[in-house]
Amino acid sequence: MRMPGRPAPAKRLSLFSAKTVIISAVCTLIGFSAICASVLLDLRRGEEALAHQSLENLATGVDADISRNVELYDLSLRAVASGMLLPEIDEVSKPIRQLILFDHAATAKHFGAIQVYDANGRLKVDSATLDPQAEERGDEEYFRVHRDNPDVGLYISRPTLHRGAYAIVLSRRISAPDGRFLGVAVGSIRFSYFHELFGRLSLGPDDSITVFRHDGTVIMRTPFDLDYIGKNLAHVPGVARALSEPSGWYASSGALDEIARLMVWRDGTRPLVVLAGKPWREVYRLWRMQATRIGATMLALIVLVLAATLIAAREITRRTQAEERLEELATTDALTGLKNRRKFDTTIESEWRRAMRHRTPLALLMIDADHFKSYNDNHGHQAGDQMLIGIAICITDSVKRAGDCAVRYGGEEFAVLLPGLSESDALDVAETIRRKVQSWSGDIVPSTVSVGVASVTPAHNTDWVALLQAADKALYAAKAAGRNRCIAAAVPKLPLAA
Repeated sequence: MRMPGRPAPAKRLSLFSAKTVIISAVCTLIGFSAICASVLLDLRRGEEALAHQSLENLATGVDADISRNVELYDLSLRAVASGMLLPEIDEVSKPIRQLILFDHAATAKHFGAIQVYDANGRLKVDSATLDPQAEERGDEEYFRVHRDNPDVGLYISRPTLHRGAYAIVLSRRISAPDGRFLGVAVGSIRFSYFHELFGRLSLGPDDSITVFRHDGTVIMRTPFDLDYIGKNLAHVPGVARALSEPSGWYASSGALDEIARLMVWRDGTRPLVVLAGKPWREVYRLWRMQATRIGATMLALIVLVLAATLIAAREITRRTQAEERLEELATTDALTGLKNRRKFDTTIESEWRRAMRHRTPLALLMIDADHFKSYNDNHGHQAGDQMLIGIAICITDSVKRAGDCAVRYGGEEFAVLLPGLSESDALDVAETIRRKVQSWSGDIVPSTVSVGVASVTPAHNTDWVALLQAADKALYAAKAAGRNRCIAAAVPKLPLAA
């Protein structure tokens, strides 16, 4: 029989140790995971910064090339417009006029010929020939713009089919000294220029470069798709920002396709604005590879550490259980299942101190089996052992509080420690035990017990040995009075006063 009691300190310590190992391992893994997450976020931000810088450099280079060529061509248009104002320009021969007007004109394989149209839109001069064929361009957008707006300056048209090739038309107004409209100087930059320019760049399959007119019209784009050329995207928030801010970036919302991109522009104040884009999946491609390797390594470490921790915790638990078992074997009487004398000495010491601190009573029952020696001699040791077991069962049934401690004190003698009980309460428990033993033994082989009871409230400078002696004296008094009875010690008369 095992009496219920408080958890052993060793058990609580061991369980605490196992939990500590698990909690420490989990906290360590959380810490390392947080560090890895921070490193991965830093790497991600680094990849974003690198992509920003690369795209900004790309946009800057493309923008510089386009701006330089537009500026060169614009200088040619300015020179032609100024030459047409010379008084003698209409009097010189055609070859001389060509030389005066187009001697310093920019020439390149992607630049179209420069034409001059008069105030009615009729072709007057063509840099490609001395005798141009008759043409009228009075209904062209660029002609109307210059005719109706004297301060337009350089005008860049929408992408259009111009003189047999897709191009953008650059034009300048020719105005008389008094401001009258005299005509338009017109030139073009063919799409082949943009194709060649973009072809020299090392671009990914989904990288994009888009050239916008300042009103949001798409002039050119790579990857090239004729359906996108000429579309106006000024309503797209990112494009609107690029056309109104000097520089910046935004995340593409798939205005022209469904690919999410990082879009960067360098100078939104120029007539043509260059927007460079790279898919986010490409921006993070290297980072994803690093994150996968680091994540897989971290996951393997987590599994390894958790497995090692669980194994260690299991071993600690097994060791704890083994220690508890050894402790139980060392403090339990093998025959009756009650605690033994060793456990009693440890328990009464701690309960004595506790009662002293809290100023509460501590009661002790000393129980002895009556006539046990003669019973053992007459009926044999096995019957004697059965009697002791029966008495232990009766004690266990009568003492059920968690703090109570019932022990086999030695031979046929038992002891019950009852913390917090006064003498009268302890005497009631003793009587209950005595009656149960008497009832259990029956009439065939009658067996009884004698019980000595003592209860004190410990004071400083006192010892629990005195309580034991008092209960022992009360037990001898019960035996002397005829056995099968309970007697309480006259504690006030003993040298144990509280």
